[in-house]
Amino acid sequence: MAYIAPPQRPVFWLRFFLWITTKIAGRDMALPRLISWSPKLALASGFFEAAATRPEGTLTQRLLKLVRLDVSLRASCAFCLDMNAADFARAGIQRIELEALQQGKPPELITTLDMTEKVALQLARALTQTPIGIQPQLAAEARALFTEREYLLLVATCAQVNYWARLAQGLGIAPEGFAADCEWLYAPAAKVSGL
Repeated sequence: MAYIAPPQRPVFWLRFFLWITTKIAGRDMALPRLISWSPKLALASGFFEAAATRPEGTLTQRLLKLVRLDVSLRASCAFCLDMNAADFARAGIQRIELEALQQGKPPELITTLDMTEKVALQLARALTQTPIGIQPQLAAEARALFTEREYLLLVATCAQVNYWARLAQGLGIAPEGFAADCEWLYAPAAKVSGL
């Protein structure tokens, strides 16, 4: 149960965006409704989500999904895990890989990952911990594997998931059922976040 109720009637122009969100998601989601209390925040968040990194170059669908899942796990956000775990197999991610991420196994010890995925996950973990701790050696390894643009998009992907995690947790947003077959994955995060 969310900590606040959504507005009864969001501003007129925002109702159109809420309708689009419902069509894209296939359901009426709590988070967009709650942030409609602040139309500027809702609009900015919508643009931020629309600008999400898509597969490009070294940033494959699998790599981006692994990063989003791991950041969701590190942030203990059940809502984010629910969103990001959906269709994990279609992205080429195995359940044993999800289990390894859930257990906090260091990326370099997950044998099914290639070097690019290992470094991307190490970077994602460095960006999600508090305080943020990117060691020069890790930055150099990432720069050797990714172009400047890819590096930026990878960092932005981590920041985006962290943004949604903090917002969802602050509002008390529960999983929406996108990855109902993965409840085993996000149940520990729900316990941590109090959902």
